[in-house]
Amino acid sequence: MNKKVKVGIIGCGGIANGKHLPNLSKLPDVELVAFCDLIESKAVAARDKFGKPDAMIFTDYKELLKVPEIEVVHVLTPNKEHADISIDALYAGKDVMCEKPMAKTAADAKRMLDAAHKTGKKLTVGYQHRQKPEAICAKKMIENGELGEIYYAKAYATRRRATPNWGVFLNSEEQGGGPVIDIATHSLDLTLYLMNNYEPKMVIGKTHKLLENPEEANAWGTAGVKETDLEESACAFVLMKNGATILVETSWALNTNDPIKEGSCVLCGTKGGLSIINDKLTVNTVKYGCLMDTNVTATTAGVDFYAGLKPTSGLTEAINWIAAVKNDTAPVVRPEQAYVVSQILEAIYTSSKTGKPVYFD
Repeated sequence: MNKKVKVGIIGCGGIANGKHLPNLSKLPDVELVAFCDLIESKAVAARDKFGKPDAMIFTDYKELLKVPEIEVVHVLTPNKEHADISIDALYAGKDVMCEKPMAKTAADAKRMLDAAHKTGKKLTVGYQHRQKPEAICAKKMIENGELGEIYYAKAYATRRRATPNWGVFLNSEEQGGGPVIDIATHSLDLTLYLMNNYEPKMVIGKTHKLLENPEEANAWGTAGVKETDLEESACAFVLMKNGATILVETSWALNTNDPIKEGSCVLCGTKGGLSIINDKLTVNTVKYGCLMDTNVTATTAGVDFYAGLKPTSGLTEAINWIAAVKNDTAPVVRPEQAYVVSQILEAIYTSSKTGKPVYFD
């Protein structure tokens, strides 16, 4: 009989109900055995929708971590709590999936990485855009050398008027920032992953909060949008140690008629280039004296899906994560990689505040 992995959920808010629970609950080798939230009714509602009637309910995550049968914990809380909860879970002997970003600060991310190394338990971060069909296909092309050396890239996550104003999204103390840490984090992670380059040398960044009417026509209503102190948009230049460069553009609110979804990027190499824009993969090269652009229909070849399940990036993420736990293999998103993402995100904010570049050792 196929052994089921027993999973505990810490944080039963939007990302739990929108991504993790719907996908985990579809997997026949997963059993959701515990739900924890500071608001008990949220934990109960999540259990009633996705778990078994006898699944355990907690309001204190430390009590959940004491349950020996729980093998895996998903940390789905505000950013500020990611580090302490993940570290406690690792030292409690649990493998940990932490929702993005890895932590509110780079220092907290480093503490998480150190804890994973010391305990020998698995730690991963919820950067699911790596696991969409377009990214899987692009990664194979790059590893096959079809782009050559990638020396220039762009990471996009630009919304026109879509500032999230529910939960703690507009709470700078809980979240640590606006679109840079919220959505640019996805695009930057995907870009670094496809480049296989995790050695930044220098970052220059600038955040903006200048719109006269950021709340007008906001996708989720006007409440709190104008009053928040978080950035509306930002741009950054990242120089890598090997000379490669990355441009980062992100926004929750920006006067643009060409918004680009998070998880979008452009890669330019010595042999060819590609773009993943709004989940569409296009490859460009020059052959036979012609400029050639190819729109690629990406599939999930190479990913084992269970019968009847429609592949999505979130489902692929869940499948691959549970497989890593069961087979004792490395997760798709390694904590060392996610830590570099956090370092660059923090450098963007620091550079914007100081007006100076941030250099890495």
